[in-house]
Amino acid sequence: MSSIRKKPEALRSHRWYGVNDLRSFGHRSRTAQMGYHASDYMGKPVIAVVNTWSEINSCHTHFKQRVEEVKRGIWQAGGSPRTNGRASRAASRVRRAIA
Repeated sequence: MSSIRKKPEALRSHRWYGVNDLRSFGHRSRTAQMGYHASDYMGKPVIAVVNTWSEINSCHTHFKQRVEEVKRGIWQAGGSPRTNGRASRAASRVRRAIA
């Protein structure tokens, strides 16, 4: 793991939020609609946390707590976490069986 910090302009999230164009405006406005302030993401790496937690899959019940712990670590390290829900393979099979 590298200990060298990238400058905010070198971050991929800068292309989403830092550029002054229509596309970045769309990203900033949708992020504001979710309740985030510009200080929550400007100049910080935005990090996706993929989460397969669901009430259907009992094997992943601990993931909800783990994701919150990971997000707290990202905030503490100076990043900006975003959770992205993802259905596990088992959950998709259960949904087909129920339907």
